[in-house]
Amino acid sequence: MTSPPMARDGRTRPRATVTGQLDHDALAAVFARLRAARPAPRGELEHRSAFTLLVAVVLSAQATDRSVNAATRGLFAVADTPARMLALGEEALAGHIRTVGLFRTKARNVIALSRILVERHGGEVPSSRAALQALPGVGRKTANVVLNVWWRLPAQAVDTHVLRVANRTGIAPGTTPAAVERALEDNVPAPFQLDAHHWLILHGRYTCTARKPDCPGCPINDLCPWEGKTA
Repeated sequence: MTSPPMARDGRTRPRATVTGQLDHDALAAVFARLRAARPAPRGELEHRSAFTLLVAVVLSAQATDRSVNAATRGLFAVADTPARMLALGEEALAGHIRTVGLFRTKARNVIALSRILVERHGGEVPSSRAALQALPGVGRKTANVVLNVWWRLPAQAVDTHVLRVANRTGIAPGTTPAAVERALEDNVPAPFQLDAHHWLILHGRYTCTARKPDCPGCPINDLCPWEGKTA
């Protein structure tokens, strides 16, 4: 059996399958280092309940977490349950989130999902992906964030950061978010599944950025097969 190639410092370089997917040992090494760098990764959207998390994630589509947090601090002070959101109303809600992109469409969706939560779920956020995705404005990524962050299930939410990092590094190659999600579920070792998407989001946001990745400061530099590394 051929031994895997070695880096100059003696550490094992990643082995890839024919599809570019890192093998189990390489993935374990990658996530062990990401975990060492961020032992307790957490999402950056501010929330206090499953409902406020759901609303924050819906608002975060095509918007930054910072802009959403700035808007929801005041919003959640007056409307932090589905019933209170309905009482607030669409126009007042739109006023609170005016600085967030697509605020009118998002206000309409938040009011509609709040009504469904009150009428069909007793005012509670459901804990199944299917029930979450049946809510207005809630796609698979949003549902996975709620399942992972609030219900602590190993759901993999794939945003632009995860999609980029997963493909650059060979962690979970795929041309679509669905393909990357499946690759993460199928290949990331079990001890790392729960926080995998958090590590990848934060790594993509602060280290493996789109335009100027900090490859010299990257904790998985020698394990990453990407040919476009910065010096």
